[in-house]
Amino acid sequence: MSTQIEIKILDPRLNQWGLPTYQTPLAAAIDLFACIDAPLQIEPQQAAVLVPSGIALHMDSANLCAMILPRSGLGHKKGLVLGNSVGLIDADYTAQCFISVWNRNPPGSQAISVEPGERIAQMVFLPVLRPVFSVVEEFSRGSQRGAGGFGSTGV
Repeated sequence: MSTQIEIKILDPRLNQWGLPTYQTPLAAAIDLFACIDAPLQIEPQQAAVLVPSGIALHMDSANLCAMILPRSGLGHKKGLVLGNSVGLIDADYTAQCFISVWNRNPPGSQAISVEPGERIAQMVFLPVLRPVFSVVEEFSRGSQRGAGGFGSTGV
């Protein structure tokens, strides 16, 4: 299924580095680049840093959103993850998308260096369901799990 989304290139270097694209035919997300002017050193456990992606989007649909996710290799091998776990881009947000990066490694570990033009995160586009809520005193049907919460089905 293909959906039309407008993308605005805010950093002309993306024309050299490559526009955000799917790296393989079955990839679920596009890679986002660090649109910075100089290498960025991110120390372990320092506050999260906002890195510009160089793009803005216009999805113009109440049934669509984008999510910024860490790149699995950078997170697992180097410890570079997102400062907010997942970044949500609402369909009506049209300013530059920023990537909140954080070095999750323990104090005393090496800094992570982010280079200009490095692919540091990925963005996936997802459908959004917008339910109509019905306020009730009791639910119309029960479920097997019921009110069982954390650990109720095993550890």
